[in-house]
Amino acid sequence: MPQSLAEIRDLLASRGLSPLKRFGQNFLIDQNLVRKLVDEAGVTPGELVLEVGPGTGTLTEELLGRGCGVIACELDRGLAALLRDRLGASERFTLVEGDCLGGKRHVSPEVVGAIGGRPFVLVANLPYGAATPLMLALLTEHPGCRGMFVTIQREVGERLGAGARTDAYGSISVVAQTLATVRTIARLPSECFWPRPDVASVMIGVERRPEHGIEDPAGFAAFCQRVFEKRRKQLGGVLGREIAWPEGVEPTMRAEELSPGQMVALWRAIGA
Repeated sequence: MPQSLAEIRDLLASRGLSPLKRFGQNFLIDQNLVRKLVDEAGVTPGELVLEVGPGTGTLTEELLGRGCGVIACELDRGLAALLRDRLGASERFTLVEGDCLGGKRHVSPEVVGAIGGRPFVLVANLPYGAATPLMLALLTEHPGCRGMFVTIQREVGERLGAGARTDAYGSISVVAQTLATVRTIARLPSECFWPRPDVASVMIGVERRPEHGIEDPAGFAAFCQRVFEKRRKQLGGVLGREIAWPEGVEPTMRAEELSPGQMVALWRAIGA
C-alpha cells in the first residue's frame, strides 16, 4: 500500500525534514495514482527500474513490491539517509545519492554505472527542474531505456506531444516523437501532491520506437536544437540555401512548420 499523506508527514518529521522547494519536492500522495503509474509502465518481476526523486519511497516500495529491481537517485541527503535505513536491506534496491545529471545534458556517471548497461525503464515522480534534460538524455544517449513513465509539469508534457505550427512545438517535440511514442495518461490536479505545486501536472508515457531509424540520436537532437533556436527565421537563412531540399521542405519555411518526419528528411539532406 503506497504511503498516505499522514505517513509521509510522520516519516519526514521523525528525521526533522520538510519538503525543499529548491529541489522541487512535491510528494505524490494519491495512492491510486502511484499504482496507476506503475500499472501503465507495465513493469514485470525482475525488470530494472530507474527512479529519480524517490522522496520517502512510496513509489519505490510499490515497485519493489512488484518484484522490480530499483535504482533510486536522490539528491536530498536527509531523504537519502531515510531511504537507506528503510530499504537498504533489499538486494533489489540500489541508492545513488546525488544529482541525476552530470552537467546539464547527460545522465550522471554514478547513475550510468549503477545501470551497468542493462535495459531499464524510468518510472518516477520527477522533480520539475530535472525533467526535460533527463528525459532528453535518456532518449538520445541511452537506447537501453525502453520507456519513461513519469509525472511532470503539464507544460513539459504538452511540449513533448505538441504538433507543428503550435506554440508548444519545439526541438524536444521533434526528438521525442521521432524516437518514441508519447501519450498523456492523466492530468493531475495540484491536490494530488504535497505540498501543492504552483503549476499543473500530467502523467505521461514515452515508449521508445524499436526501429526509429535514427543512427545518431544525439546528433539529430543537436540539429533540431540548432534550427529551433531561430524558429521564426527561414531555414535557408539558418542552414544556407545550397542544400538538396527534401520534398515538401522549402528554404522559405521555418522550423516550427516542419513535421518530425520532414525534420528527419532535412537532417539527412544536409548529411546528418
